[in-house]
Amino acid sequence: MTEQTSPPDFEMPNFVDLMTLEPHGPDVFVGTSPEYPWGRVFGGQVVAQALRAAALTVDEAHHIHSLHAYFIRGGVSSEPIRYEVDRIRNGRSFVTRRVVARQSDGAIFNLSCSFQIDEDQADIQESHLPDDVGEAGSGADEDEWVVVDRRLPVQRKGRVAAWMRVLGDCGDDRVLQCCALAFASDDLPMSAIGSSHPRITEIRDSDTDYHDLFIGASLDHSIWFHRPAKADRWLLYDFRSHGLTGGRGLATGEVFSPEGVHVATVVQEGLFRQRTR
Repeated sequence: MTEQTSPPDFEMPNFVDLMTLEPHGPDVFVGTSPEYPWGRVFGGQVVAQALRAAALTVDEAHHIHSLHAYFIRGGVSSEPIRYEVDRIRNGRSFVTRRVVARQSDGAIFNLSCSFQIDEDQADIQESHLPDDVGEAGSGADEDEWVVVDRRLPVQRKGRVAAWMRVLGDCGDDRVLQCCALAFASDDLPMSAIGSSHPRITEIRDSDTDYHDLFIGASLDHSIWFHRPAKADRWLLYDFRSHGLTGGRGLATGEVFSPEGVHVATVVQEGLFRQRTR
């Protein structure tokens, strides 16, 4: 959520280092996490590391085109995260993987993802870069606590848009760039969902703490990767809320390059529950 700020002693981790997983037997990889200020592992990190683990079992000719994930319980930074990859199917055009992330208390995350070879087919884009977001990198400068540089040109009821880039050079590694996009994609959906709540203005207009009013957490997360892009450069992440019901909210987002290329589509459902005590 945008209401959180970083403590002065928070050590900014390097994204490429976060994506360096250690093999622990066949199709099993282990990653670590920094101590985030809010006490739990950042969900975008688990998505990105799980995607990285899956990609390590796929040949270079196949590229990620979609992922669908469930956050089962919050991960802790005090112990490593074990990523177990299941090779569901190896096809000529498509490859499917499942990844379960575990810690000592059990599974914390489940990911299904699909890879496809590049195909020379029609390339039609119907979505377009919004005209109210300014130049790349413009907007309110956010003092972020994760591995993301974020500028907010749009923040209003039902919609949050930000120019973001992952800090650290991912080079021309297409897998790392997709992992970086996945990492950043978990940063805004809950802010968009929360903006729909009638009491959210109490936080913006006063010194009320977000956690005194609400309990929030990502529930599930999906990404469709349409076209290659460099997530360590400025990309626009534009999220819109579809409202709240039953303590849950849904946000959909589109990701664009500064040149207006529609890079990816993101959907997230989140828990957004008003405290009763």
